Amino acid sequence: MSNSSERETLWDLIKDIKFGMFTHRHADGRLHSHPLTTQNKSMDEGSVLYFFVPRSGEIAQRIVSDGKVNVAYADPDSDRYVSVSGNAALLEDQAKKEALFSSMTKAWFPGGATDPNLGLVAVQMDHAEYWDVKESKMVQLGKIATAAITGNRPELGEHGKLNLS
Repeated sequence: MSNSSERETLWDLIKDIKFGMFTHRHADGRLHSHPLTTQNKSMDEGSVLYFFVPRSGEIAQRIVSDGKVNVAYADPDSDRYVSVSGNAALLEDQAKKEALFSSMTKAWFPGGATDPNLGLVAVQMDHAEYWDVKESKMVQLGKIATAAITGNRPELGEHGKLNLS
């Protein structure tokens, strides 16, 4: 799969999922996750995901010293799950902030796109893995029941790995 088609596949899987669980590492090595809204309107050519965070907050402070992150997306109703890993950095790009800022974001950053506490995190994705089940719940249950009887593993949906670097 080409890098462009991999980005399209990934975007199709996550574009309707409102929140991703953004996981970073504490100084003591523990992992910590926060629900964040992906700000992208589409998947850009550079395989970057964007998030707004408080500049004074934990995420902005932690990614300065350790930018290795993971963003996990889940849509249980549609049986779609995506895990994205990459490198995060805090960007100083006012034009990008203005392009991505929305009225919903104003609830957290009342000063708008020029709010001094508005931080823009860019996650340069390098790898993604996904699970996408297209069958109905009834078909899934039938396959699981058959697998339980036969001892064979059920074939449920599509599982793929995307190299985005």
